Amino acid sequence: MSVTTKTGDKGQTRLFTGQPIAKDDLRVETYGTIDQLTSAIGMARAFAQNERVKGLLFDLQKQLGMLMADFASRGQKPMITEEMLQKIEAEIADIEGSLPPLTQFLVPGETQAEAFLDFARTTARMAERRAWSLARRGTVEDIDLRFLNRISDYLFILMRLENEDIPRR
Repeated sequence: MSVTTKTGDKGQTRLFTGQPIAKDDLRVETYGTIDQLTSAIGMARAFAQNERVKGLLFDLQKQLGMLMADFASRGQKPMITEEMLQKIEAEIADIEGSLPPLTQFLVPGETQAEAFLDFARTTARMAERRAWSLARRGTVEDIDLRFLNRISDYLFILMRLENEDIPRR
């Protein structure tokens, strides 16, 4: 099957289930923003120096592929699971417990990885806003909304872990 389908020439695409949908539909906009988030995380991973951070980002990218599939599928059992959400929550708690308390607002940009992690964090927030708009208009799985809600916190804590030894101005 060719990557060029030409259905987009008329403003259409297909959901994961094969159902045709307008390219500017909010559902497509939502999983497209998650796709953008995955790319932003890839940039952060490319510049990260902390091996734990790199590994966690790689795992998150794979999970975001499943999250996109959830948004690109109507009425299907979600691929994101409660266990995946709990694992991220446990990682956040573990990392947060190992870091000193924040005493000031962070201004990202001390390193390239930090800048890209913060860009990914704000992209996650944008994806979440899109998902909530979609949820108000259609069917969105609760687990997908909760998972997406944790991602910005997760990226923030990974940013802190990545730069834990970097002096702040």
